[in-house]
Amino acid sequence: MSEIYRRLGITEEQARLFSIFNPFAFQQTLGAINVGQRFVYYTDADTAMKIIKNEEIWMRKSHSMNDYREIEHGFDCLNGAHKKYKDRLCAILDSVYPGFCERLETLFNGWLPHFRTNTYIACVSEHDVSEDKYGRLSMWRAYGRTAGVAIVFKGDAFFGPSDALKAYSSPVAYLSDLAFDTEYLRFLDSIKQNLDFIRLAGETTIRDYIFGAYRNAVLCTKHPGFSEEREWRVIYQPTFRLSERIQLEVESIGSVPQIVAKIPLKDVPHENLIGLNLPGSIERIIIGPSKYPAGIFDAFLQILTDLGADQSEAANKIIVSDLPLRQ
Repeated sequence: MSEIYRRLGITEEQARLFSIFNPFAFQQTLGAINVGQRFVYYTDADTAMKIIKNEEIWMRKSHSMNDYREIEHGFDCLNGAHKKYKDRLCAILDSVYPGFCERLETLFNGWLPHFRTNTYIACVSEHDVSEDKYGRLSMWRAYGRTAGVAIVFKGDAFFGPSDALKAYSSPVAYLSDLAFDTEYLRFLDSIKQNLDFIRLAGETTIRDYIFGAYRNAVLCTKHPGFSEEREWRVIYQPTFRLSERIQLEVESIGSVPQIVAKIPLKDVPHENLIGLNLPGSIERIIIGPSKYPAGIFDAFLQILTDLGADQSEAANKIIVSDLPLRQ
């Protein structure tokens, strides 16, 4: 287990705090590292071409994404659970740090408007071996349009011990209100069982971890109807932590001008950010159901070789899905 903590860049103490205050994300992260999880970005061929040629991924504001309630569902779940079980939370934590709950609420409520209006998100999905040839039908239907492409990335950079981008990855929890309540009660039980450790950690540390857990609950909780996406999110909040490497620029997406945050797919070795460089971070490219698969194959082969990939190795990375999907 200590080797996994080393990969994450955290100490045993930090790992314990992570497991206490964010048990779902902790278990999902450990599981992903253990299986060497790869991640896939489903999009149309034009966007995939721009990602690779420009060596960057765009993050969109939460209110501009496909599901207009991307943030509100998580907030509604958290708000409902917090109101129901506030007395229990306060009884536990105020006994250690008097007045803790009031200070936590003031802090979180002060930041909440920024989470709603100034949060940039990029979404990827877990990718399984069984999907290497065909991709995932539901994702082609949702994102492929008439010429879909799925870029499968190696998972190294998702878990590396780097703060170079000030953007952070987290798994999405697919929860109804009732299921969220169950997770919240699990969260409270975890705190209660570790009170001695929490007392030693200090109020500032505990406040930061609970604040982080609440923030993740808002930003990374989705309706269970989306569960087959198996999504992870890369989150950037410039008002919370400003990055000198992620640039904000106005672009038009689907004829809608909007501000996007651009993540450079570049390693920063001196800050331990390794595994983003193209084409090395691409494990494979799956060309989805399309009228022109041969032309798209040739185009991506050229794009990869222009980035320095060996032509035969690049050709082996590009898979044409023969999934019989009617567009």
